[in-house]
Amino acid sequence: MAGYNAEDIQILDGLEAVRKRPGMYIGATNSRGLHHLAWEIIDNAIDEVESGHCSRIRVTLNPDNSLTVEDNGRGIPVDIHPKMGIPAARVAYEVLHAGGKFGGESYKVSGGLHGVGASVVNALSEFLLLEIKREGKRFRLEYADGGKLVSELKVVEHRVKGTGTKVTFRPDWAIFKEQVLKAEILQSRLQELAYLNAGLVIDFLDRRGGERAESYCARTGLVGFVDQISAEGGNEPLHKRPIYFRGEKDGVQAECAIQYNDADTETFYSFCNNIATVEGGTHESGLRTALTRVFNNYGKKAGLLKNKDESLIGDDLRDGLVCVLSVKVREPQFEGQTKTRLSNTEVEGIVQSLANEGLNGFFEQYPNVAKEVISKSWRTAQVRIASKRAKELKRMKKDAEAKALGGKLAACSEKDKLKNELFLVEGDSAGGSAKSGRDRRFQAILPLRGKVINTFRAKLDKVLENEEIRSMITAIGAGLGKEFDLEKCNYARVCIMTDSDLDGAHIRTLLLTFFYRYMRPLILDNRIYIAQSPLYKVQKGSGVRYAYDDSELKEALKHLGRKAQVQRYKGLGEMNPEQLWETTLNPANRKMIQVTIDDAVAAERKLNICMGPAVEPRREFLMEHIVFTQEDI
Repeated sequence: MAGYNAEDIQILDGLEAVRKRPGMYIGATNSRGLHHLAWEIIDNAIDEVESGHCSRIRVTLNPDNSLTVEDNGRGIPVDIHPKMGIPAARVAYEVLHAGGKFGGESYKVSGGLHGVGASVVNALSEFLLLEIKREGKRFRLEYADGGKLVSELKVVEHRVKGTGTKVTFRPDWAIFKEQVLKAEILQSRLQELAYLNAGLVIDFLDRRGGERAESYCARTGLVGFVDQISAEGGNEPLHKRPIYFRGEKDGVQAECAIQYNDADTETFYSFCNNIATVEGGTHESGLRTALTRVFNNYGKKAGLLKNKDESLIGDDLRDGLVCVLSVKVREPQFEGQTKTRLSNTEVEGIVQSLANEGLNGFFEQYPNVAKEVISKSWRTAQVRIASKRAKELKRMKKDAEAKALGGKLAACSEKDKLKNELFLVEGDSAGGSAKSGRDRRFQAILPLRGKVINTFRAKLDKVLENEEIRSMITAIGAGLGKEFDLEKCNYARVCIMTDSDLDGAHIRTLLLTFFYRYMRPLILDNRIYIAQSPLYKVQKGSGVRYAYDDSELKEALKHLGRKAQVQRYKGLGEMNPEQLWETTLNPANRKMIQVTIDDAVAAERKLNICMGPAVEPRREFLMEHIVFTQEDI
């Protein structure tokens, strides 16, 4: 088959010690690492889509907890590799850094781990079965026990119509902490890929415990994506027709859809080669620069902005912005905390140029859209200008607030910030017990009164009016929003400690929303934790056990006997300092949940549903996901 043969599979290195050090190749052996195996195989199919050879992908979760990914692309080459002397399909699945993504013209752009994916998936699987349709034949190749060849590549059927690749694998559960591939995580990513590749059909089937099927196809691509995001948030669009442009320059492709609504916050998703760039990068910078320049120039040209007026700045254009930007780059370079920030310097200027041309063309055709957006942005600018004038007054108040915090925050004595912990505790009662029971050397306590403001939709000035929010900002000491500096953070861990009831869960959600919106580097750097407090104290004589849920209660009663006394904690305030230390504060005994983001785009959309103003999407989400339990009254 022309253009994709054995010589296109170029080898950089041999497969070494993947099973011994899996974290070096997939980041971790938790849920994120487990699902990364699925992404690698799916990304290989998407590469065929990008090259124009695939229109349909089928993803199946099988009853035995294996995963099958099938595409109708060209099929992996089966001819003998000129250097290795074995079929090219074996090279792709046995040799690290081997694949059509390196060199040649097989793939102009590619996602995934730059070719290590297929072989690493093989190395970390209990078994892997590869089936290829190519040259009128069906080929089969089998591996087991971490990449050991079970059956050589062989023809199992002749006179086969069509082409494609089908991969079935089951992760080696001895390696992974997470034991289940989650349908919800897979579906979120597949829907995202359908939006990013207009016209692609992706079928999903979960055959575990009853069949569940979905099919994703977005004929309008990114335009449909921004429409969906706006609908989920329940906000009223300023313009029904989304702003859209696409173009290519110097080998870089850029596609963008934008819709403004009546919200006060921004939703911005960016991608490079179908991979979410959570930390942004040069492509985002290029687009933002173009947005600011084009809106200012067009506004003054059309008389919507006066020459004497202060120009719009980037922040003025963020209120109500829903944007999806997708770029395709031949050799992307990534940096940042999670290696999700695009750093190719040439991309910024190219995207800026394409956006300038695309936005100007769109506004010439649809001037009313530009008028609506500029009017909204100018109102935001007026608030900013007024706020700027009051900045000096706020600075004067800052010292007074810091002094006031001194009486509320129970600080720790350790000078090394990387050893310190801050506990955000629900209520003064529990806060008092925590202050008495803590280790004063490295544990700081900040009691919070009541519920903080919902920061997902609130304007920044309203957020900063909240006393509890200001207390947290001052205590953490690293700033806010885009000015947040992780190096200045006073604590290695920020631990949310709330009651184990509905109110406590709501407070946790509000705090996590605040951290996600305004201190996201804390989450990306794995510094946010949720402290788990026990629900029950079980005592019989001198024997005491604490239970964190009903199943642990049963175990405790089984251990101590049915005549043991059971105390149900309705709140942290019911614990004395010694109990709070023993169960929740002591690093040797406590249980903590580390807050992570497996999929930033999915996280943003779920927050949009749960914390936004739209009732119906939230009701549907809760009915699908919530587990109802009987609360103590």
